Amino acid sequence: MPLKVVVIGGVALGPKAACRCLRLAPDSELTLVDENTYISYGGCGLPYYVSGEIQTLDALRSTNYQVVRDPEFFRRMKGFNVLNQTRAISLDRKKKAVRVKNLATGQEQELPYDKLVLATGARPRVPNIEGRTLENVHTLTRLEAADVMRKACETGSVTDAVIVGGGFIGLESAVALADMWGVNVTVLEVNSHLMSGVLPNTMGLMAETDLKKHNVRVCPNEKTLRLEGKNGSVCRVITDKQSIDAQLVIFAAGFIPNSELARDAGLETIANGAIVVDEYLRTSDPDIYAGGDCASIKNIITQKHGYLPLGSMSNRQGRVIGTNLAGGTDTFPGYVGTWCIKLFDISIAAAGLTVTNARREGFDAISVCAEQLDRAHFYPEKDMMALEIVVEKGTRRVLGMQGASRNGHGLKARIDAVAAALQYAKPTVNDISNLEVGYAPPFAAAMDIVNAVANTADNVLSGRFTPIDATEFTKLWRERDKNNIFFIDARPAKAGKEMEARNPEWHAIPLEEIADRLDEIPKDREIAIICNTGLRSYDSLLILAKNGICNVKNSMGGMQAVKQMGLDEFLP
Repeated sequence: MPLKVVVIGGVALGPKAACRCLRLAPDSELTLVDENTYISYGGCGLPYYVSGEIQTLDALRSTNYQVVRDPEFFRRMKGFNVLNQTRAISLDRKKKAVRVKNLATGQEQELPYDKLVLATGARPRVPNIEGRTLENVHTLTRLEAADVMRKACETGSVTDAVIVGGGFIGLESAVALADMWGVNVTVLEVNSHLMSGVLPNTMGLMAETDLKKHNVRVCPNEKTLRLEGKNGSVCRVITDKQSIDAQLVIFAAGFIPNSELARDAGLETIANGAIVVDEYLRTSDPDIYAGGDCASIKNIITQKHGYLPLGSMSNRQGRVIGTNLAGGTDTFPGYVGTWCIKLFDISIAAAGLTVTNARREGFDAISVCAEQLDRAHFYPEKDMMALEIVVEKGTRRVLGMQGASRNGHGLKARIDAVAAALQYAKPTVNDISNLEVGYAPPFAAAMDIVNAVANTADNVLSGRFTPIDATEFTKLWRERDKNNIFFIDARPAKAGKEMEARNPEWHAIPLEEIADRLDEIPKDREIAIICNTGLRSYDSLLILAKNGICNVKNSMGGMQAVKQMGLDEFLP
């Protein structure tokens, strides 16, 4: 008897699992069900359609060889039937059948299965506030919404937009609207900084600074209270701090797994509703698989079930499920949480835990950051790159890494290398310090920044210096009247002298001169030292330590980090 397979969900994981299953078991009888009109599209490309970088919606629905993936394509080319505009309304596990309803005709039918795949995805989190149903209030997860936004921008009917949520989709939408269409964009973020769930405060400030340089307003620690309308369309957003004009509002405040079908059928879920699966991506019912944005899988670092909705993960899981539907035993190891995003001038990428998340999970963790050129210092084309590494103190285990740079491709390469190590091992600081990466002057320095940030962490863990980040350094400067700290600028003389001239409490003592000017440095006061990237200041504090001056704090990332976080206005 042919294997009867029903797949519920047709965006990313569902079609991938279906196609893989039929490649390996071509005699299977497979039906895919999805409640939307359009299926199998690249949802992560929607902001780039809104921006105009992607010209047509069909480009997001097409194969590499430019054939649109519609129901007829899957029937003719892949050998399975697609019921779009059809909603799965109930699941009978004992009977092994799914009841579905055609949303256009209202007709219901029952689909029997031997194996079932739940690829129901997730829906955007929209707060239950007044005005949320007004016209021109959207979530950027469907092709139809993206088309409406693009056309509104093309006709000039949107001059002001508000984005509620400072995560991936929210920031990509902000860039799309402001960069291409010149829309006045405000990003409202209820937490203390952008992408707070996956980025440390330092990197969040870098993202905020990049957005502000391009006239995007960023409002952290701000709650959206209600939307106001005129003639049925949104015209204003009211927060707990201000009123903002807006002809377009985008909610991008996270996702809720579409797991009601699974929950009502008695399948195991976690607190947020995501469906629990094992390493084979089977649910608590061995004949039902689940993956993608509706599922919870193991975090490799914490060894706990977590939730991270990413398109790349959905596709990889789809292949595993398709193999196992056909009788295979493929496994999905879990995730470390690797991602990247392009803003205006900078890109940001990360893998693993932030220091805040690591501590929340019970790790005795610290984070250490470094700023360095992404290529050889003598190569004519180069950019600064910032990396922050998260490590556990006692074991020296690396728990995560985050980075920001104008060179997005180079940044992603470094993060991907660390992600692979996190996925398949428990790397230590020494492992990353000695991580083998490609070197040639057009691509990297001989001592790559991914090695250098681990070396910096080694120095911190070994007690060779006390690190502070740019936010802590600028805070010490602002509060200098009460903390009695002596500030040293170890950069070459010209840069430091200009700031010293503006405030005599800023002491320009270049690395080259520090050994000869020890008598100017007090031994009874705490010292905070800074340079351009942190390297010269580290060499300076070694000289100070050799001469008995040890109460020194080194600003990691130096003035480069201060500027990237937009904190230079607080210094002389």
